[in-house]
Amino acid sequence: MCGTNDRISVTLQPVPCPPIPNPDHVAQPPPPKSRFCITPRIPAPPSFITGNPLRKALRLTKLDPEDTWLPITESRNGNKYYAGFHTLSSGIGIQALVLPVAFTYLGWAWGLISLTILYIWQFYTLWILVQLHESTENGKRYSRYIQLADAAFGERLGKALTWFPLGYLSSGVCCALIMIGGSTSKIFYQIVCETTCTMKPLTTVEWCLVFTCAAVLLSQLPNLNSMACVSLVGAITAVGYCSMIWVVSVCSDRLPEVSYDPVGADTEIQRIGGVLYALGIVAFAFRGHNLTLEIQGTMPSSQKHPSHVPMWQGVKAAYTIVAMCLFPLAIAGYWAYGQKIPLENGMLTALYQFHSRDQSRFVLGVASLLVVINSLTLFQIYGMPTFDEMELLYTSTKKKPCPRWLRASFRIIFGFFSFFMAVAVPFSGHVSGLVVGFTLPITYAYPCFMWAKIKKPQKYSGMWWLNWGLGFLGMGFSWALVAAGVPVVFETGFKFNFFKP
Repeated sequence: MCGTNDRISVTLQPVPCPPIPNPDHVAQPPPPKSRFCITPRIPAPPSFITGNPLRKALRLTKLDPEDTWLPITESRNGNKYYAGFHTLSSGIGIQALVLPVAFTYLGWAWGLISLTILYIWQFYTLWILVQLHESTENGKRYSRYIQLADAAFGERLGKALTWFPLGYLSSGVCCALIMIGGSTSKIFYQIVCETTCTMKPLTTVEWCLVFTCAAVLLSQLPNLNSMACVSLVGAITAVGYCSMIWVVSVCSDRLPEVSYDPVGADTEIQRIGGVLYALGIVAFAFRGHNLTLEIQGTMPSSQKHPSHVPMWQGVKAAYTIVAMCLFPLAIAGYWAYGQKIPLENGMLTALYQFHSRDQSRFVLGVASLLVVINSLTLFQIYGMPTFDEMELLYTSTKKKPCPRWLRASFRIIFGFFSFFMAVAVPFSGHVSGLVVGFTLPITYAYPCFMWAKIKKPQKYSGMWWLNWGLGFLGMGFSWALVAAGVPVVFETGFKFNFFKP
């Protein structure tokens, strides 16, 4: 026996935990509880988590944290109304006023047929872009056109195919907007002042500089979502001046000796070139596809509320209004002027040239003012991809958000560089056919190829034939426009009007 003063030494050993029971085996009695168990028991997950629907329910959209530093995706609280404002504002522009010019080459029947077919075609490619914004495989969001191109074609080929056309549709369009806004501001000043103003009028270059200063000031809004009200104003002004111009053309007396015969040509090659030129005008009237993914990138998204639902609602509403503006504009313009429609700015020039006497200064002034305001708002949304790219160069290098002063500096530099290019090197309109040919695949071809590459429809199925067929048809259309534009450029030459816009 041990004495009362003897100490009993007891060493506690940890009790190993039994294995977690496998639900596929026969149920075992629960292991004894022990406070010394090294590995705690893990409760079995609920039954609704273990099935295949669970993985779909928990598949979250993957977001790049650096996206919150960039102006396109800095704010993701957009909605279907914002999407509608941005899409409508970017979808209607001054290019729509040239649609009656295309009818002078195509005539009534083929003009309406081509306008309808190209409208349906671009509306389908819009649907493709909206559906491909979020990947069903990895949950990644493609909030920029070039990102989707990289995912579909590979990084090197995607950038090679889209870098120039996307650059032109952003920077090049901004240069054109400066020219349109500056020249129309000069006309507005002349209409309002007429003979009452004694001060020396500004030159076209000076008016372009005034327009650029206003555009740069407005561009200081931080991100794309903050420009929703600007896009709303742009949409209202675009619908306003398009409707006003075609209503004035219809209500006024039709010009005498209006002819609707298609423009003649000396040779068959010239006739084909004229037809392709007209089809290029119709095709370029529908634009904004380079901004669709960017607009959708400003919207929140989840498994229960995916972004493609409100985005498509906004797009449908916007392009219904686009059709209600463009079709009457083309039909009324060709009916009123026929072959007399001016080639430069189309209906806008016709308004000043043919109705300066039978219309009041108020009507002419309001139409001009709406064009200027619309050009200011379009500068913001079309310049946003370039703003985003400039800030991406900084954030990808420094791994931190762009400071406010640097963001403002980027936009000031871009605005005045666009002004310099617009007034210093304004090229002849004959080169526009080449440019349009290079940019058309962004709207009519690449989205179809992207669907075929990413969705991989069953070979020889309806969707397989549709997308590959439209893709190659769009590329052929683009190459034909480029081929038709090259002889014109060599025949007329590159006519650069240095500092003479």
